[in-house]
Amino acid sequence: MKMRFTLLSLLFLLCLAPASAQDASTAGLTEEGLDRYGKWVDREIEDGTMPMAETIIFRNGTIGYHSTKGVSDLNTGIPLQANQLYHLMSMTKPIVSVAFMMLYQEGHFQLTDKVSDYLPEFKNLRVAKNTADGVGVETDPAESEVTIEQVLSHTAGFSHGLGGTTLDNEIARALYYQPQADIADRVNTLASLPLVGQPGKQWYYSASPDILARLIEVFSGQSVAEFLRDRLFDPLGMKDTGYNIPSDQAVRLVANHQVTDSTIVHAAMQLPTSGNTIFGGTHGLYSTAQDYLRFARMLLNKGELDGRQYLSPKTVELMTMNHVGDMRQDGQGFGLGFGIITDVAEYGVPSSKGQYFWSGAYSTYFFVDPAENMIAIMLSQRSPYSSYLERKFRQMVYQALGD
Repeated sequence: MKMRFTLLSLLFLLCLAPASAQDASTAGLTEEGLDRYGKWVDREIEDGTMPMAETIIFRNGTIGYHSTKGVSDLNTGIPLQANQLYHLMSMTKPIVSVAFMMLYQEGHFQLTDKVSDYLPEFKNLRVAKNTADGVGVETDPAESEVTIEQVLSHTAGFSHGLGGTTLDNEIARALYYQPQADIADRVNTLASLPLVGQPGKQWYYSASPDILARLIEVFSGQSVAEFLRDRLFDPLGMKDTGYNIPSDQAVRLVANHQVTDSTIVHAAMQLPTSGNTIFGGTHGLYSTAQDYLRFARMLLNKGELDGRQYLSPKTVELMTMNHVGDMRQDGQGFGLGFGIITDVAEYGVPSSKGQYFWSGAYSTYFFVDPAENMIAIMLSQRSPYSSYLERKFRQMVYQALGD
């Protein structure tokens, strides 16, 4: 009986291999390149750069590569498996931006509208004179009102509290370390803090997607969680994406780990899996690689998936063009919710002009490349965020491309 089981298992595995190879071929990915990609991830895990990684490469209408490597929790040593849950962190931002632009299509607002038209607390904003000296420094009045387009493109002058200045640190404490009941409370707090620059005069990574989340509530009459569920997650089949994880599914969460020069520590900055009431636009969602692929496929397919149109092709085009001129450097621009590659040579990593992308604080990454008809997703759970892994991920995906 044992021998018969072994033979059947071997036959099953042999049947799987050609199908996997065929998928890679259909996707225009080379076996040699995918082997190099897998060995690169193995090395990073062995070297302690990251504890785990799940990767999906989708090209030419098919999943050409899907791998899980490493462990989901260093304390248990249990191998990472497909369909586990990850903290998306800032990969929440593109989802909320898309949901917000669905309301744009319904005519609720214009991109040139002032935010204060809908949220009066943004009427009389102040701008810090010296961002290094803290919240208590002197301020000037904002020279113009913040517009919705500036909120979407991170040019309004808001901060995320990540810049390392005294002002940034105070903003982070006010937004994320003081009690907030809901997204309305957090956005009211944001409106009370000084801007780091005049509206429209700079690109500065910010908490402005929280404003989008609050506006979704104003325009739709629903909470952000309800709107996302009804208008995006359920229709797209993103059954594992949300702000809270059901108690019977919490075991699927991949643990976050702190990476230092000498070791990896389990469960660094782990966020609660339930009881969350702030349905934000900056971060907060949990999801799987497969769910995020559904979202990205809709974007790659110009706003449509499985016969349902979520955004018009022109809305997707508008969101994924550069809206910030040369405010960003290194061959990158920014659209309405996405980073944009504007100059491949200046960026210095294989890619395509017009590729759009974003990432998350726990080292989660995705990009959509319309020119190559490709989506790539790599999810890990490691802090701090690694720009090295982001660039290396892109390098190793693109080297795997064939025809």
